[in-house]
Amino acid sequence: MNHWLITQIRIIKTGAQNFVRNLTLAIAAIAVMVITLTIILFSVIANQTFSNTIQQITDKIDISVYLKDDVAADDTQRMKLINDLRAFENVREVNFVSKDDALEAYKEANKTNPDLLAAISQTDNPLPASLQVKPVDPNRIDEIKTYLEKPEIQALQSEETSYSGDRKEAIDKISQATSFLQRAGVVGIIIFTVVSIMIIFNTIRMAIFNRRDELQIMRLLGASTWFIRGPFVVETVMYGVISAMISVVICNTLFVVSSSAFEASSLGVLDINYAARYFKDNYWVILTAQLAIGILIGAASSAIATRRYLKFKTSK
Repeated sequence: MNHWLITQIRIIKTGAQNFVRNLTLAIAAIAVMVITLTIILFSVIANQTFSNTIQQITDKIDISVYLKDDVAADDTQRMKLINDLRAFENVREVNFVSKDDALEAYKEANKTNPDLLAAISQTDNPLPASLQVKPVDPNRIDEIKTYLEKPEIQALQSEETSYSGDRKEAIDKISQATSFLQRAGVVGIIIFTVVSIMIIFNTIRMAIFNRRDELQIMRLLGASTWFIRGPFVVETVMYGVISAMISVVICNTLFVVSSSAFEASSLGVLDINYAARYFKDNYWVILTAQLAIGILIGAASSAIATRRYLKFKTSK
């Protein structure tokens, strides 16, 4: 066994011994890392859950283009308008709704209102045929609106598109809220990550100062920089691994309990279990990511802290 390998084994062994010897400090550091990793994990899952909710709202956003009866009956004109709309990069889907389909949808939406049903049954179908245009990005919906406001296109329409008045205002507000909350989720994750690194850094720095006499003696005896720093890195890597596993167990338990509680309640009709499903479907990816983050935070913080300490001692 060569000298380099023996040195690495000693560093790992010393790091493990320090972990056991300083169990109180280790528990404190692990507790901080568990909280940090749990916050980061919840932030990521919350952001994914919110993105899914936003996507569900976005999928329901459409522009209804109401056609004149003669245009709806003319396959050539109707298909030309549909193809022109489908040519837009921001248009995901265009569906034609006939007068009969519109009437059936109206009856279904008002089935609990007999007065409306009786009123519409006494006349010929007054509802126009329409095109339902679903955008890819609601924030860029104005380019579709501009096209629909051209005089030659408006001449084909029986009334204003649904993207006007109150509906336009509602869609615009949804679009603005979507962009803002997605950015806020990303910023929140970054902030929690920075805060966690600072907390772990200070925790490790306390451990280093508690052993400053021991480290100074090792330095005077000719120990290499890595031989001094290595055990701290090993120790904090152990913090990271244990913290990541505890964090995943905590989150899994919370999701299982909350999911069961929601299933047992009347709120089960809502898609509030998406977070639990997302966690379950991506369990191994999440565990691997948590381990990587825990190891990275611990190792990086201890490496920076020991470097600063050694520089401080050298300058004396």
